[in-house]
Amino acid sequence: MKPFVSIIVACCDVEPFVRECLDSVLTQPFREWECLVGVETSKDDTEAIVREYAAKDSRFKVFTGPRSGSCSASRNTGIDMAQGEYVIFLDGDDSISENSLQRLHDKIITSPHGDMYPCALRVFRSLQKMNGSDSDMVFDAYPDMAMETSGTEAIIFHPRPIIGSHWMMQLFIFKRDFLKQHDLKCIHGINGQDYVFFHQAVYFAKHIIPLHEAYYNYRVRPDSVAHSLTPYNAPERFYHSLSIRFRALMMFYSTVSKADDFDHRVAAAWGRSWIGKICFEWFFPMRISKVPRQRRLETLKELFADGFETFEKLRKASFLSARVTGWWIRVFVTHPFWRGTAEVFFKAYFALHHFKNSFKKQKDVME
Repeated sequence: MKPFVSIIVACCDVEPFVRECLDSVLTQPFREWECLVGVETSKDDTEAIVREYAAKDSRFKVFTGPRSGSCSASRNTGIDMAQGEYVIFLDGDDSISENSLQRLHDKIITSPHGDMYPCALRVFRSLQKMNGSDSDMVFDAYPDMAMETSGTEAIIFHPRPIIGSHWMMQLFIFKRDFLKQHDLKCIHGINGQDYVFFHQAVYFAKHIIPLHEAYYNYRVRPDSVAHSLTPYNAPERFYHSLSIRFRALMMFYSTVSKADDFDHRVAAAWGRSWIGKICFEWFFPMRISKVPRQRRLETLKELFADGFETFEKLRKASFLSARVTGWWIRVFVTHPFWRGTAEVFFKAYFALHHFKNSFKKQKDVME
């Protein structure tokens, strides 16, 4: 019989944590799972530990690959190998909660027609064992989504904040046939590969069914790939990954927007989200002060290597703030003598944004 769920685990240099990760799967009372563990060439004993588990239980299947600097290769190979009806993505330094597979199973079988099932995760800032009681916070993918919705409705009516981790693949349970049907894969070798995957998956989904189940234990550690590749620690790779991400999204928008049934409210929502994210990553005041202008400029030129035609369509389809900020992004890239002025504009823009948020919070407290 095929397993109910395939758990795809990406591992590289996670010797201190991988036993906890695999034990959290092995000790689940629910037994209908397979665990596909991708190990990229490690400097520690990660692979030996993973093979130890595979020798004890045939439901663990190991595959290896060279170091690539991201989870993409392991996740993509895992999707190709998966035999389960549903797919979960797990990182080798994280874990899943006790008896969570049974809880997920019981909720999913009541609505088995879903393409994506948004869940929640617990965040831990400790390197000690994650026991579920000392988490810093619980992050729900769609806290305000009460019932089933389509991807188009999710994009239009459930907008997400500019800054946040809502696109993490670990926050969702995916139907395997849905991933295969749309050939959903991560971009190889970049940081933050979840971002493009998330937007594509939500767009294609016909049935998104929120579970609000905090099944995932997410460990925040300073030496992880996600947290070491910051714009200040590794600006070259960080911004190169960003340019690839947003270029891929622009190409995706260019393709799907040509369909006769494309809902242009989606373009407005994407414009607000994507242009807002570009503004933050390249022009937030701290970015301007700490990341050299030339580095930010070079990677924006990578992003717009094919020109501004698609970006302009997206900008004009969006809301006023995105239309204005998007215009200044283009000015920064194309007009050398206006780059300083553009940065002054963005500093003022974010200062005003901060003031408005502070005023709203104060007003809410007074009311």
